[in-house]
Amino acid sequence: MPDSSILWSPAPYHILSYGTLLGSTIYQSFINGIVSYRTLPRPQFSSLQTALTPVYFALQTALPVLLALTYPGAKGISPMGGVGEKSGLGGVLDERNRWLVLLPIAAMGVLNAANLVVLGPRTTGIMRERKHQETRDGKKSYDAGPHSKEMERLNKKFGWMHGLSALTNMISLGFTVFYGFVLAERLQ
Repeated sequence: MPDSSILWSPAPYHILSYGTLLGSTIYQSFINGIVSYRTLPRPQFSSLQTALTPVYFALQTALPVLLALTYPGAKGISPMGGVGEKSGLGGVLDERNRWLVLLPIAAMGVLNAANLVVLGPRTTGIMRERKHQETRDGKKSYDAGPHSKEMERLNKKFGWMHGLSALTNMISLGFTVFYGFVLAERLQ
């Protein structure tokens, strides 16, 4: 059993936050989304994703903040090149940690916030526009063509916005994995 003083250290909460961030990103991006798309009829898949993605992006936005707040400073000589690092936000903002800690954590937060506040809602809005256009056209957006000019425009706009959101998510995942190597270096 670990010493109970570890409960008051930011270190375990930092590791748990990181694991949750990485695990939920991988699960949503490569398992849940793909299996749901292949299994559910399109309308049910759209309803599921419309309900899940705001929760997912909120979690992905909050966890980098939690990572910054629980950053475990180093005692003695730090693998990052300093002696005695601060914990928490002070340690993240320390000049020695600018590239290996602040940059990836800030990038994760900003990219995920962009998905939460801008890209996700715009993608959902375009989905709603397509649904209305389907009613006007009497044809689903995913049915074989030809489509009305408006549906073609909305399909292109949706594809672009959804692709941008997915790219933003993958870039954030890249920063998350990079930060995992930074954490691993601290364990050696």
